[in-house]
Amino acid sequence: MSDSVSTSSKEARVVVQPTLGRDADEAELARMGYKQELRRELGLLQNFGVSFSIISVITGVSSLFAYGLTTGGPAVMVWGWIIVACFTICVGLAMAEVCSAHPTSGGPYFWAAMVSPPERAAFASWVTGWFNLLGQVAVTTGISFACATFISTVSTFNTDFVPNAHRTIGIYAAVLIAQGLINTFGVHLLKYLNNVSVWWHAVGTTALVIAILVKAPTHQSGDFVFRTFIDGTGVDGGPGWSERASPAYVAVIGILIAQYTLTGFDASAHMTEETRNAAMSGPIGIVMAISVSAVLGWFLLLGLLFSIQDLDNTIASPTGEPVAQIFLDTVGEKGAIVLMVIVIGSMFFCGTFSITSNSRMMYAFARDGGIPGHKFFHKVDPKRKSPIRTVWLACTLSFILGLPSLGSSVAFSAATSIATMGLYISYGIPIALRVIYRAQFVRGPFHLGRFSYPIAIISVIWICFISIVFILPELNPVNSQTLNYAIVAVGIVIAYSMGFWVISARKWFTGPIKQIAAEEMGIDVMNPEAVDSLGDERKQ
Repeated sequence: MSDSVSTSSKEARVVVQPTLGRDADEAELARMGYKQELRRELGLLQNFGVSFSIISVITGVSSLFAYGLTTGGPAVMVWGWIIVACFTICVGLAMAEVCSAHPTSGGPYFWAAMVSPPERAAFASWVTGWFNLLGQVAVTTGISFACATFISTVSTFNTDFVPNAHRTIGIYAAVLIAQGLINTFGVHLLKYLNNVSVWWHAVGTTALVIAILVKAPTHQSGDFVFRTFIDGTGVDGGPGWSERASPAYVAVIGILIAQYTLTGFDASAHMTEETRNAAMSGPIGIVMAISVSAVLGWFLLLGLLFSIQDLDNTIASPTGEPVAQIFLDTVGEKGAIVLMVIVIGSMFFCGTFSITSNSRMMYAFARDGGIPGHKFFHKVDPKRKSPIRTVWLACTLSFILGLPSLGSSVAFSAATSIATMGLYISYGIPIALRVIYRAQFVRGPFHLGRFSYPIAIISVIWICFISIVFILPELNPVNSQTLNYAIVAVGIVIAYSMGFWVISARKWFTGPIKQIAAEEMGIDVMNPEAVDSLGDERKQ
């Protein structure tokens, strides 16, 4: 059935056409049942910038470059990036269409409720929310831990500093605290910091690539960059997965570097309650962030690969980071420090805005009663118009998820897998529901027309594929040290969300709470206890 709508639905569509002012945005939010509580002062560029900064190709590529070199090598990194980028744009387009219809901070978990039949809305919202929360926390962990690791690495340049797990964790804590303080006291500066971040990423990445290409003593051949396959998945030089299974297995798990990098673009959706003309700015922000990042990321990959001087020394770099070794080999130690500052700055911006997005999602989920302690966490600071409590919840959970790095060599790659799977599953659920129940879907001003249905189907199939791929073991043989722990984290979320739903949540969680309707019932939505009582009212 097509996306035709009834007369009443057409009337609803009029409301979501492109709007011209803050009052129209607030009216659109009210139509979906919510009050304007957050400060709405972001434009399209800032909305795009949040997702662009969180995707942060320089962060994803730099932090997983070692993984890419040993899991498929240059050929898989280069061609895998293109394949992943094409499918990710499909996912982004499908998400953008739903975002345009429902531009709220809740993002995927709110969409899941809105595109489901009323009797299934609460369960769909509950599961999607928990997967999105898992992905949000894990992606913040991956970003900020990578920032701490690179700070440790650059600290060894021309010094006697010796990094270890405990020191890196200490730096990691300091990074999270700094990012949390910015999100607490610098809320009014975020839109300006956002602009700085966009230019830092764009100009910094371009300058970095030009510098290493120009200063490199020699360059790798096109045959090396585009055709070289490397299987370094064997432990201690033993046989890798290409021998035990197939080179295709190595190529498939090797796309993690691209898929992890091109994630986090739901941030544009989470910022829609702070964005002007949200029904168009949010969707365009999603698609723009993916498209620009895909091009910039491929450019960065090619620059790094062509600039490798000694492959073996780069992989086994004394610095512990192949990217840092490429900098040292091409521009020398002083130049490498400058380039490392560009990378670290990008990672810090990326982590800062990841916490911004994370806290908005947690705030929205707590507002609807979806997380433990929601009475405490759904409060908005009246002075700064920001959910400060969920800012620090995001920092705390991300720090806890980073602690396994003290005793596991695979903890970081597991965190990136968890982030990728958690986020993409939460993206896939509302897209799939929008396909299944497409007859009742009321489109917003951004829609795909006749391409809507096929693009949504392609997106769901791709998400199912990567959700299987990223729980597969990365190193051979598999033991307690090389097990991909992503399956454990995802399993815990599934067990918790499903188990708690059956035992308790199904009795009281009713999905996104409509604030306007609550106030019409005489309930003060700014009072946590009063909001809790709404659940009892709705069950009666």
